[in-house]
Amino acid sequence: MNNNESRNLWVSLGAGLFAAFLLYSYSQEKKAEYDKQFGSTKPVVLARVDINEMQNLDDSMLEIVQRPTDFVEPGVATDFDSAVGQIAAVPIKKGEQLLLNKLLHPGPETGIALQVAPDKRAVTIPVDEARAVAKLIRPGDRVDVYAAVDTGRGTSQRREVILFKGDVVVLATGISVVNTLPRLYEVDPTGKQLTQINLTGDTKYQTITIEVKPKEAQDLIYFMTTSPGNIFFTLRNPNDKMTDARTPSTNADSFTLRLSGLAEAPQTYTTGPKPPMVQVPAPPAPVLPGRGR
Repeated sequence: MNNNESRNLWVSLGAGLFAAFLLYSYSQEKKAEYDKQFGSTKPVVLARVDINEMQNLDDSMLEIVQRPTDFVEPGVATDFDSAVGQIAAVPIKKGEQLLLNKLLHPGPETGIALQVAPDKRAVTIPVDEARAVAKLIRPGDRVDVYAAVDTGRGTSQRREVILFKGDVVVLATGISVVNTLPRLYEVDPTGKQLTQINLTGDTKYQTITIEVKPKEAQDLIYFMTTSPGNIFFTLRNPNDKMTDARTPSTNADSFTLRLSGLAEAPQTYTTGPKPPMVQVPAPPAPVLPGRGR
């Protein structure tokens, strides 16, 4: 490289640095004018999409932008940690600033009304370990509901176990509801400190809330007023798509037959001609003592 080329290179570098300095100075000057006119900026959380009421918030729904302090609403969320995982108490439009007083902590106050299908009803049933698969049932699981029913009266009274309803969706176990983060916030006795309780492995719940049709809800309410301890849950595999086939009830007779192995296989019938009737000769009359032939 000769001297002219070296000089041209250094001149170009110097011109570039000078241009960068001028651009930086201009941007700082404009920023000073902007800050003087609108004040300093502050990070705020905006809704990236329309958010429905009672919808659980995640970071894909939100974005952080810088806004002039004079245009920031009071009580706005300034970081994702204060918003992600919360529940929208009201609908929030795209581009709207996310106010903390429009958010709810997951818990009983968020409810499950919007998660119930329009033609279904939510019914809560008291449970214990023996009747609820050791309380390993979780919101969102699907279960079969069995009932132990006493039929007949007096000496003819007997107990039968029937499949009341199969493939039932579980909306909640205790206060842990489906489609929300499995956590609960409790306020300490001073009323100032929030304690977060993880509900993922919670087995302290005393009730299970399921979704059924109105007539089934009516039947369950009747049954709970007469035999509240005779309702049992069995847990289904989430991939089990078997329909609700009504199976014969289990009672003392059928249970004893199955245990002894004497239960008969169901008979099948054909439409062919009936087999001919065979005449069986009667046995000879017995000879009484003391009488001759």
